[in-house]
Amino acid sequence: MHCKSTILGFVVTAVIFLAGCSQSSDVTLHKPGVYKGPTDPLIELQKSPKQQEALLTRFNQVQTDR
Repeated sequence: MHCKSTILGFVVTAVIFLAGCSQSSDVTLHKPGVYKGPTDPLIELQKSPKQQEALLTRFNQVQTDR
């Protein structure tokens, strides 16, 4: 009886370890330099002179420690 529980414990442990080694088959291939995600609403906002000025001001005030 003790031998069966030891074997069962070993099998359960082996199954848990092997399950951790599995890989997801959901792979997404991307082309370099081509963004295929949803459209970004900030792209249009970035074109406005007011937004460019705000970004430049923030960069000059906050990002000077780098």
